[in-house]
Amino acid sequence: MKTILVVSAIAIGLSFVPSIFTAAQPPAAVSIQADKDQINFLIGKDTVTSYVVKPAVTKPYFWPVKAPNGSETTRAWPIGKEVPGEKKDHKHHLSVWFCHGDVIPEGYNLKTKLKGIKGVDFWTEPKGHGRIVVTKVEAPKNGPQWSSIKTHNEWRTTEGDNIMDEDRTITFRNFGKAYLIVLDIDLIASMYPITFGDTKEGTMAIRIHPNIQAEKPGIGKMQNAEGKIGEKAIWGYKSAWCDYSGKMEAGVVGVAILDDPANPFPAMWHARDYGMMTANPFGRDKSAKFPGVKGNSTPAKLAKGEHLHLRYGVVVHNGDAVTGNVEQVYREFVKMREANKK
Repeated sequence: MKTILVVSAIAIGLSFVPSIFTAAQPPAAVSIQADKDQINFLIGKDTVTSYVVKPAVTKPYFWPVKAPNGSETTRAWPIGKEVPGEKKDHKHHLSVWFCHGDVIPEGYNLKTKLKGIKGVDFWTEPKGHGRIVVTKVEAPKNGPQWSSIKTHNEWRTTEGDNIMDEDRTITFRNFGKAYLIVLDIDLIASMYPITFGDTKEGTMAIRIHPNIQAEKPGIGKMQNAEGKIGEKAIWGYKSAWCDYSGKMEAGVVGVAILDDPANPFPAMWHARDYGMMTANPFGRDKSAKFPGVKGNSTPAKLAKGEHLHLRYGVVVHNGDAVTGNVEQVYREFVKMREANKK
């Protein structure tokens, strides 16, 4: 099987604790506990997020997602108890998730065709959408400073046909004032050649808590690695990371997505003031109309048997992007991959 565009796996077993968060006492130990429906990520005895993998869901997702001060950072609807101020829009925005809106299996005879979609829609949920099904969960690997778990997913049509396989490894680290979830994603064109369609609807995504969104009634702020603020300055452009932060009852908290610079396709940010923030490596000029890839209409493709490795981080932190040290965590995120090469 030929492999292309390989980004290294998550650095498991690193012994360092980043100095930016080192205090008199080291951060509390992390661990992962898995059952048949969800995978729980703990700091000490407290569950800070759960990764939902039960068969009934359209795609695996993280919810709730708690900051170090205990505040929830993502929208609860339509998963949990409704929170005042939450908008009931985009029911497919499931807290924190990874998928794409147009995955085209070349040579496969699509039995269900959706308007405006050349392949299978894993993003929205109209009648006929695809599903990402978790078919295997390995035993977690727990260590004093990191924990990790590997899963296998099948990307299936609405009829249940598998068109693409995926190995997804998730690593969890605690930095005290922030914690980091790393998703190492290996997409495998095991069944058919794959084209990732040019659409803005994707890919590494967060729907933020209504208090944190920039649009009213929220009082939050969206900021990227260049310090640009708000949708007009961020939407459709490249940046190493993007962060949403705002004031909750227990204080200011935020959540950021990190785009690994070694990813073969850099992310353009499909980010909105109403509370959605996604890193999209597959949107192009023609359909997604991202200004950051103006003139590029060439889609990402995989020949049958090829792999595409992508790596993203999700940082949940106290404070805003500056006081929450998002840039420093991003640098440690990159170091984790570099250290694993040695």
